[in-house]
Amino acid sequence: MGFLGKSNKIKKVRMIICLAVVCLMGVANFASADMFGTGDNAFNIDFVPISGSTNPTRGIAAGDYFTFTGVANDYRMGTYEVSNDQWTKFKAAYGVVTGSPSNAYDQSPFFGTNAPTNRVSWYEAAQFVNWLNTSTGNQVAYKFTGTQGTSNYTLATWSVAEASIGTNLYRNKDAKYFLPTENEWVKAAYWNGTSLQNCATKAGQSLTQGNGINGTGWNYETTQYATNPAGPWNVGSGSQELNGTYDMMGNVSEWMENIYSSEWSGGIHCVRGGMYGSTSTDLTSSSRFGSYPYDENFTVGFRVASIPEPATLLLFGLGRLVLRRRHRG
Repeated sequence: MGFLGKSNKIKKVRMIICLAVVCLMGVANFASADMFGTGDNAFNIDFVPISGSTNPTRGIAAGDYFTFTGVANDYRMGTYEVSNDQWTKFKAAYGVVTGSPSNAYDQSPFFGTNAPTNRVSWYEAAQFVNWLNTSTGNQVAYKFTGTQGTSNYTLATWSVAEASIGTNLYRNKDAKYFLPTENEWVKAAYWNGTSLQNCATKAGQSLTQGNGINGTGWNYETTQYATNPAGPWNVGSGSQELNGTYDMMGNVSEWMENIYSSEWSGGIHCVRGGMYGSTSTDLTSSSRFGSYPYDENFTVGFRVASIPEPATLLLFGLGRLVLRRRHRG
């Protein structure tokens, strides 16, 4: 190849790298929204991308019985907690949300339309996620046996061949939407690319109490509650967090996909994030507690995670190309 050919090739490579740099600069804030339902029951769920490119070199203790190991794959985390509006529209489209055990389905959410849904059991959250998948032509995440909408609708587990990464028997490997594992949730909340932060605050920010009106701070208790009367505020009413999410600290606590600890019997699932009555300590990366999957707690809701969209994968791929070329010099 002559000098002119080499020169043109170098120019093309530089152009690709420049494009990738632009994409990489914007990828951290590249949010996307997915549409569900139709007509009066239509709603969006917003997601932010979480990159799998950086992880701790070894596990980090992040609460009793839990070691944060990172997540090697790209994924998306729900920007906001699932709201009562989204939950109500889901029920209208889905039908009766019930099953076994019956005490997992005998409470109704409280608070306002745009507040995070609460008093939902882990089983109810799993049925919500399954409907997100089936209503968009995707594989369900969680295996239920029996007849939907009846008292014999019961959670089961997948085979190793069907399970996500061959070990997560709760989640099907082909599901698009799912409840986040604790590793996925903690990474989205507290991982800054090089270390696990104590709080989900952006660089230069500090944990402060908000009021749900000014659009700053978090909903937790200091010497008094953040709101009067005490309760969760509308999703997204406080400060944007480290990786583009809202309310991963405070407001309501959130169900994790995984159990609290294999050392505890009874299938107790992990709950993260603290809530409006929590102290600042309960909002940190080391705070976690467990709850039975049939519990419908007044202060527990959930958010949804997802595999990345193709466009997001392209942005991550271009960004990694830039990093590789920079490394090679």
